[in-house]
Amino acid sequence: MKQILLIALGAGLGANARYWIGVWTARHLGVSFPYGTFFVNVTGSLALGFLVSLTSQRIPITPEARLLLAVGFLGSYTTFSSFAVESLTLAQNSGQWHALVNIFANNLVGLTCALLGMYLARTIA
Repeated sequence: MKQILLIALGAGLGANARYWIGVWTARHLGVSFPYGTFFVNVTGSLALGFLVSLTSQRIPITPEARLLLAVGFLGSYTTFSSFAVESLTLAQNSGQWHALVNIFANNLVGLTCALLGMYLARTIA
């Protein structure tokens, strides 16, 4: 139960951070490009890469802190950060081919499913 609450707390904070960054970027940079999403994906990837590397090599943290920060906050802030770090981990541990398959499969299948969802919404609803 404690684990669920830690994840929920982090997720609530991460989702709000994502929202407010989207609002801020739209106000300051406009809406002609998804600047908020770009900023969140880039900063989330930086933060998760830093956190994972720092806490696995130099400064150990408790499993609870990892759930709060990595799974809860950054998982809600952006799932792209997980995708980026997992792709790099695959490249390091399983080879570049596995990383490339992960990158292209996620993008191709994700975009295809988004297109399919849009098509279904237009034809069914």
